[in-house]
Amino acid sequence: MRPNRPALPILALPVLALLLCALSAPAARAAQAAPPASGEWTAAPASGGGTRPSTDGRPYFYLEGAPGAVLEDTVSLSNPTGAPLTLRLRGAAAYNTADGSFAVRASPDPWITPAAPEVNIPPHTRADVPFSVTVPAGAQPGDHPAALVATGGGRDAGIRLQVRVAGPTLSALTVESVRVDKSRHLIRYALVNRGNTALTPRLAVHADGVFGRALQRAARPLPLELLPGQRVELSEAWPHPPALDRVDVRLDVTAEGGAHASAAADVTFVPWGAVTGVGLVLLGGAAAAARLIARRRRAPRAEPAERELEERELAQTGALR
Repeated sequence: MRPNRPALPILALPVLALLLCALSAPAARAAQAAPPASGEWTAAPASGGGTRPSTDGRPYFYLEGAPGAVLEDTVSLSNPTGAPLTLRLRGAAAYNTADGSFAVRASPDPWITPAAPEVNIPPHTRADVPFSVTVPAGAQPGDHPAALVATGGGRDAGIRLQVRVAGPTLSALTVESVRVDKSRHLIRYALVNRGNTALTPRLAVHADGVFGRALQRAARPLPLELLPGQRVELSEAWPHPPALDRVDVRLDVTAEGGAHASAAADVTFVPWGAVTGVGLVLLGGAAAAARLIARRRRAPRAEPAERELEERELAQTGALR
């Protein structure tokens, strides 16, 4: 649905969805020429919709508006199989899992309303189903990531829905809980999005020790999108740390919009196997030295008897007078 059209009355949306399902067979024939290789149903943004219309295929929905606005778009559901198909639609707010993956809530998002929560699609047919996003009057500016989820045929398919509420935006993040897991050769840390825009962080790693630089990695993008208000636990492999050193590990993270943060941690590496071996050697040497000292302390007690024996021998030979 083109963004310059007036918003449809809410009561008319279900009726329109049913009409579209009935009239979409001619358009579906064109889509049938190149069915999915898997033969399964698909869900994708319809061409020419959203706040940024495009005639090309869109990988996700993008809608932008002020608090209180009602935004509209359309999803295309294709059934390339030879049997009727029933799909259920719902909106879901998005979040980051603990490791940074993109996930959606199980409960419906009250902002998102499909024209028909359940759609019946005939064989070899495409149904274009409108949906609306109602931005609350008190919504905070910035990104509100979500997804439109279709369920049917034993599987789910989610389409990213990026909603941006007009107003001031802030890109900000922090790096927290930096620590080195020496047993697994990992640098562990947490990233927190403190702003109101989704971020794609870049990470640089530096480690300087008493004996020089132990690790140097230039900034590179992390394979995640950090959503507003989310905290994720990440790790960086360090397969060859120093055997003996005291190292200062520093993480520098940047993102679009001028976001920047740094954090550091100290770690000491000690080769305990070698230290134990040296300790045993030193302990053995100390024990030998203690025995030698004890012998020397006992030696003066034997001197009078030895002197008496020597004097007797000298007297017998006449050497002692």
